[in-house]
Amino acid sequence: MSLKNYSLGQVGDYEIKQLKVFKIVVDCGGFSAAETSLNIGRSTISLHISNLEARLNLVLCKRGRGGFSLTEEGVIIYKMTENLLESLDTFRTTVNNLNASLTGKLRLALSDKISLDPRSHFPELIQRFSNEAPEVLITTNVSSMSNIERMILNDEADIGFIPYHRKLDGLSYVHLYRDDCYLYCGKDHPLASMSSKDQEAQADQYPATHAGLKPHEAVSEQISHMNLTAISYFYDSRLALILSGKFIGFLPEHYAHSYAETGDIVAVAPNDRSYTLGVAVICKKTTQPNKPRELFLKVLHQTVEELIVAPY
Repeated sequence: MSLKNYSLGQVGDYEIKQLKVFKIVVDCGGFSAAETSLNIGRSTISLHISNLEARLNLVLCKRGRGGFSLTEEGVIIYKMTENLLESLDTFRTTVNNLNASLTGKLRLALSDKISLDPRSHFPELIQRFSNEAPEVLITTNVSSMSNIERMILNDEADIGFIPYHRKLDGLSYVHLYRDDCYLYCGKDHPLASMSSKDQEAQADQYPATHAGLKPHEAVSEQISHMNLTAISYFYDSRLALILSGKFIGFLPEHYAHSYAETGDIVAVAPNDRSYTLGVAVICKKTTQPNKPRELFLKVLHQTVEELIVAPY
């Protein structure tokens, strides 16, 4: 289809719409699968792609009995489309942030249990932020620490609340509070009836559950010799494994307190098996203006009077 000396010329809204259709088709893996996402019929999708190919003077994809696949040119156009649409979103966000009225979105991502921990002041932060910026749409997401870091670095979220295991160069940190984490077993576990001395001597023999990510040095010292046979990042599922009586594992004392009080779980060698875990608010280091994010950080510093330093 390609011709010598072909020139694309100006790219307008119509071409951008076609490129968006093309990207969704590729992301969905074909025309049929894209019907639901685009809310248009297969024949209309096919027409969009054909018109785009004619406009670009390129064959972008193969479709037929062999299934859907991209040509070499299609792969290149797909990657360029991703870059183009991302640039348009960045442009749109920048323009919105330069407007006098505070609008747009504030995308928050939180790790396990932090939003309802009174030390995070999260409900108060939302209240004060919303009072100052009532037109900003707030979205929240709960995920693992590593995924929240990825979301912040990839501009998929603006602010993250995470247990702090490491420091990445591209992120800024505001430390909120710290947790003392202890090793626990269920009330029916063999360790539960032992003395602290025997617990310390035998704990590494029993199956243990852990978060499944690379820990900081203090955590690594505690778990490096343990019998790590189950991965459970979120506290609720980790607690359930501990309550089963088949696994031991670390939990923040604040989270485990009520279960320890009732005797459902027992601290294992508490004088020897513990570490400190910090909790921090993170955002991306960037010069790109983002008024909702900046306001939230301002409210954070106003609300939390004594922000602590990192415990490690």
